[in-house]
Amino acid sequence: MARLIVLGGGVAGHTAATFAADWLGREHEVVVITPNSKWNWIPSNIWVGVGGMSKEDVTFDLAPVYEKAGITYKQARAVSINPEGSATSDKPFVTFEYTGQGKAGQSEEMTYDYLINATGPKLNFGATPGLGEGSQLGEYTVSVCTADHAEHAARELAKIMDKMRKGERQKILIGTGHGMCTCQGAAFEYIFNVEHELRKAGLRDMADIKWISNESFMGDFGMGGLHMKVGGYVVSSRIFTESLFAERGVSYITGAHVNKVEKGKVSYELLDGSTGEEEFDFSMLIPPFAGVGLKAYNKAGEDITDTMFAPNGFMKVDADYTVKPYAEWKASDWPRTYQNPTYKNVFAAGIAFAPPHIISKPMKSPNGTVINPTPPRTGMPSGIIGKAVAASICDLIKNGASAHLHEASMAEMGAACVASAGKGWLDGQAAAMTVYPVVPDFEKYPGTGRDTDYTFGEIGLAGHWIKHILHYLFIWKAKLKPFWKVIPE
Repeated sequence: MARLIVLGGGVAGHTAATFAADWLGREHEVVVITPNSKWNWIPSNIWVGVGGMSKEDVTFDLAPVYEKAGITYKQARAVSINPEGSATSDKPFVTFEYTGQGKAGQSEEMTYDYLINATGPKLNFGATPGLGEGSQLGEYTVSVCTADHAEHAARELAKIMDKMRKGERQKILIGTGHGMCTCQGAAFEYIFNVEHELRKAGLRDMADIKWISNESFMGDFGMGGLHMKVGGYVVSSRIFTESLFAERGVSYITGAHVNKVEKGKVSYELLDGSTGEEEFDFSMLIPPFAGVGLKAYNKAGEDITDTMFAPNGFMKVDADYTVKPYAEWKASDWPRTYQNPTYKNVFAAGIAFAPPHIISKPMKSPNGTVINPTPPRTGMPSGIIGKAVAASICDLIKNGASAHLHEASMAEMGAACVASAGKGWLDGQAAAMTVYPVVPDFEKYPGTGRDTDYTFGEIGLAGHWIKHILHYLFIWKAKLKPFWKVIPE
């Protein structure tokens, strides 16, 4: 019997574990180690954050799902990896600390034959003074990164709406809370859902809404922007995005590194080196992401974290990490199999893998402050990568070390995104977009880096219906309901 351990139960980890358990059957063991007791469909957190859904609508208990799938479940936080075993055994193992199941605080070790690191990100609130402490949200702003955060955001939003009803004009600031943030899309969705809710409540004229982002231009989204077909014409994501902001009366600040958050105020530095301040009554700022802090040790107990992980804490895989100028970046730099180059029975999936470089053009202010989005690796790419990694490991278990490794390069992968711009069956809107490939390939597609026949977008009510249907479809899939395997990632 072989044992596969999956660290993390998010989109990538849950996908990898459930497919692996299905493909391997009860002859082998699949273990999931995750600190959470519930699975969260994160894309719908933005609706929780405006009161359109509850936490219960976007989460479910993991234990019964894993029991049904025959997966061993440990509600625990992974602490370290010993890929060479110990002085007394060659068997590799992981160390973890329970966060639930009546064993909170207890440590345990478990050996493995194969390991998938799908731990996702640490929400690094502590990177910006005042935004929070470490991984904990602070008291001045809100977040939609977790279901609990989103419920808190909805309560705070309700408070300022009550003030508007009393005639008090409010300032709303939404965007990114650091110069190296990713996940601009979540903030984009949230700002327009807030604006939509204010219009529905008849309060829009009582609010000044502003966007603040580390993107060098509107519509960058951490992908260097894109050119897409809209209504039969090829337009840039910059024009598409700026038009939407103008239509909704939302102003914006771009190329901004938020370097301090205080009560009712943020301080920031711009790409031109200038500084400024922005006041707010309500603010949602996405924190930067970092690795969760996993350590690694060799057989002698020596720290080899730098061997297995990049400086940002994400795991090294089969990417080209050679430092090179932006003009020399290539699509082929990106990983294909997500196998660790040093330890061949270790893989990483989703946000947990270290990208070779960012996708957007690197930017710094004259003061040397890095201000550019880091690569998005959430949602559809995470699911596709998780499934591919699971397939590789299952083939290795069944066929031995010579088995073919499945590939899922983001430079050869298309992705679909449905970005909500307001919830409502009759008045909702969403921007439905596809992009191919996610990482641009300027050698194959000169000029735009992407195939404009497969990169397109439309905004409207139909997009909202699609997003709402996808909410239920993916929760159905994650619960392993009938026909779950035929639902695409």
